[in-house]
Formats: sequence, structure tokens, C-alpha cells
Amino acid sequence: MHTQAANILQSTMQSRKPSVAVVILNWNGKKYLERFLPFLLCYSYSNVSVIVVDNNSSDDSIELVQEQFPAVEIIKHISNEGFAKGYNTALKQINADYYVLLNSDVEVTTGWIEPVIELMETDNSIAACQPKILCDDDRKLFEYAGAAGGWIDTFGYPFARGRVFETLEQDNGQYDTAAPCFWASGAALFVRASAYHAVGGMDEYFFAHQEEIDLCWRLQLAGYTIFVQPASVVYHMGGGTLPAQNNFKVYLNFRNNLIMLAKNLPLTIALWKIPFRLLLDGLAAWKELFAGRGGAFAAIVKSHVHFVGWLCFHQHRSVFPPSKKGRLAGLYKGSVVWQYFINKRQRFSEIIESK
Repeated sequence: MHTQAANILQSTMQSRKPSVAVVILNWNGKKYLERFLPFLLCYSYSNVSVIVVDNNSSDDSIELVQEQFPAVEIIKHISNEGFAKGYNTALKQINADYYVLLNSDVEVTTGWIEPVIELMETDNSIAACQPKILCDDDRKLFEYAGAAGGWIDTFGYPFARGRVFETLEQDNGQYDTAAPCFWASGAALFVRASAYHAVGGMDEYFFAHQEEIDLCWRLQLAGYTIFVQPASVVYHMGGGTLPAQNNFKVYLNFRNNLIMLAKNLPLTIALWKIPFRLLLDGLAAWKELFAGRGGAFAAIVKSHVHFVGWLCFHQHRSVFPPSKKGRLAGLYKGSVVWQYFINKRQRFSEIIESK
């Protein structure tokens, strides 16, 4: 009898699925919650909790969730803590094996959780993973924020399998293999809870934008790997919080990218790459000015001023030494700017095959 009971207990433990917490950070996103939460609750994983973290919204988002989606848990912040701190604060209160940081403007599909968790369970070194992300309004196209797995070039410019700068490729199954990448998109970021906390979560100074790239870089430096699992598919609206041409978004992207380089590059490399990046940023600023976008020009200048301020008053270097594994996955050693604008190679495969 004791042997039978032990066998049953062992079988139960082996069949237990890892716990997954899907965490949606919300700020005045009532219309997105109303549209996209039903998909999330419809396509359920057997050991999942769904949590909305509210960044002190001024609309009635929370009332909507309480009234229409009572199964969803709610965490309230007393102020708008931004993306990075908003998640850090919330995830300290959530007990799960895996977190899924999901944007409120993402539509999930049937069985979207299982392929990612199954992949991550096969290899404990996989700290973060993303699904294939397609456009909500044109579902044949990859979506800007992550597409089929994020890469980065030698000067810190992020791009992805299926998206280079503003060029979105059509999804014809060309990137349907699970593969290592440099960064997984914050729009639908699966992350091992133990790894997230081991590296200190996301850098709260970033507030929003590129904090997931910095997180994935630090995870790789700490010896973990990052993956994309295209067997899982989601559709992302994009621009739900800040539209693409928002000058504050321009400022955050330029500032945070420079900070990320300064934190994570070896010092001897950072000393020449960052000045070169400042020069490239300057060219981008003048391009915006000549195109009549003075606000974007000012945003880039402001980003440089605040980057210098960060250098003077904040932690400069990553606390993680280079991984013993050596080479970072998803790092293109050439210039994506040169390939895209000068050589007119605008597809991911064209750029990677040119190296």
C-alpha cells in the first residue's frame, strides 16, 4: 500500500506542469483589456494565473477587470512606475516558476503557452523566450517589436528575424525554427522566475523601451541563453502606450540604448564604440530636423545630455562578468545601418548571409 501511494505521488509530481503567471502591465488601457483579455482567458494552460498590474490608471480599467473578468487577479501601484519598475515591483509579489510579461495589446492564440514552456523545460539554461509575433492589423506580416527573435548589431542597433528598422517581412514560415537569439521581446516575454530575480530584474532607470534587451544581455553575460519559439504565435497591435512617432519614445530609445552599451560592453570596446554611436545618433538627429521633425531632433539631443548625466551619477557597469560560454547569440558583428541604408539589404536573411 505504501509503495502504491508513493508511486501515485511520484507520478503526480512528474505530471505537474510548471506554474505560469501571465502578468499584464496596464496604464489607461481599458480598451485593450476589454478586447484582448477574453482571448487570454479562453486559451488556458492548466497551471496558469492571469494578473493585471495597474500603473495608477486614470481610466476605469480596474473596474472593467473586476466586473467582467473576476478570475483575473489585480495588483495596484500607487503611481505610474513605468514598464521596468512596474514589473519589478509586481513580480516580487508573484510566486510562479515562469513569468509571462504580456502587453495589454496582444492577442494570444490556441496553445500559445505550451510550446514555449516545453522548450524551456528541456534546457535549464534558457532564461527567456518569446513566441513568433505578428502584426494585429496585417497578420501576414511580422510585427516590429520582436518579430521572430531579436538580434543586435556591433553598434547596439536592435533588429529581428523578420524586421529590420521599419521594414517588416511577410511571414512565409522562413523563421519557423526555434533558435537562440540576443533578445526576446517585452511584448510577450517568457522568463524563468529564478533567472529574472538572479540578475535583479529590469533596470528601473530605463522606465520603458529597450529594458528587455538590457535584461537579455545581462542574462547572457550571467551564462543563460535566450530563445524564440515560433511554434507559439501571438498578434501585437503595437504603440498601445506610446505611438511610434512620439518624441518621448524617441528620447527613451536613444538614451536607453546608449546606457545599455555603457553597462554591458567590455570597457575597452565601449570607449570607442559609444563615441561612434553618438556620431551616428547625431546624423539621425539632423536627418529628423531636415525632415521637419524638430521635436525628434530635440529628443535625441536631450537623450545625449541625460546619458552623460547617467554616466556621472549612476552605476556604470554590469555586475556580471562575461559568460564562460563566450560568444553571445544573436550578435551581428557588422553594421546593420550600413547594410540597410547603404547596401540596401533590408531583409534579415540578406544581412546575416552577407557577413
